[in-house]
Amino acid sequence: MPIYEYACRACEHEFEALHKMSDPALRDCPACKAAELVKKVSAAGFRLKGGGWYETDFKSGDKKKNLAGDGGATSAPATSSSSSD
Repeated sequence: MPIYEYACRACEHEFEALHKMSDPALRDCPACKAAELVKKVSAAGFRLKGGGWYETDFKSGDKKKNLAGDGGATSAPATSSSSSD
């Protein structure tokens, strides 16, 4: 269920409410009881982390690294051998 932000035009009270997308928007302010609530527009605050999410699924070869910062590449690390000539 998404979290919606509301603001009251009458008393300027702001709060968040958790309800279904199919539920009607809230109308009455819990602080002043006036029917002056408006839904605020806000950005979602989450980030998909770990291997297997979109940012790592469609990359191949050397480009396949975990951009979430969980410690580098998600593919097997390349082994290097040093040879002396």
